[in-house]
Amino acid sequence: MSFLIRLVINAIALWLATRLVDGLTFDGDMVFLFVVALIFGVVNSVVKPILMLLTFPALILSLGLFLLVLNAVMVWLTGAISDAAGLGFHVEGFGAAFLGGLVVSVVSFVLSLFVGKDRDKK
Repeated sequence: MSFLIRLVINAIALWLATRLVDGLTFDGDMVFLFVVALIFGVVNSVVKPILMLLTFPALILSLGLFLLVLNAVMVWLTGAISDAAGLGFHVEGFGAAFLGGLVVSVVSFVLSLFVGKDRDKK
């Protein structure tokens, strides 16, 4: 059940990012948005830890602010995979990816607060 909740949270965050950020667009069916959210989750689970390890000195020197750049790379990579698969999620540049990554991070954090693990135990 936790997997499905994460998928829905990512889908909502990505959809909201496409509405708030110029340069991020989604012109596919809503089913494809869940596929894009799944791709985003896989990219975050597989690629992001590798990039964090490779950019560890930059993360330390920037006191963690380089994570914003890594989030932008994750959104950009998701857009590239989505474009290649024809899913309808497009990222027009690094600026859009950066702002989109920021929106996705904030929205995911806020939505996760409402459906956190403590809520399941009560």
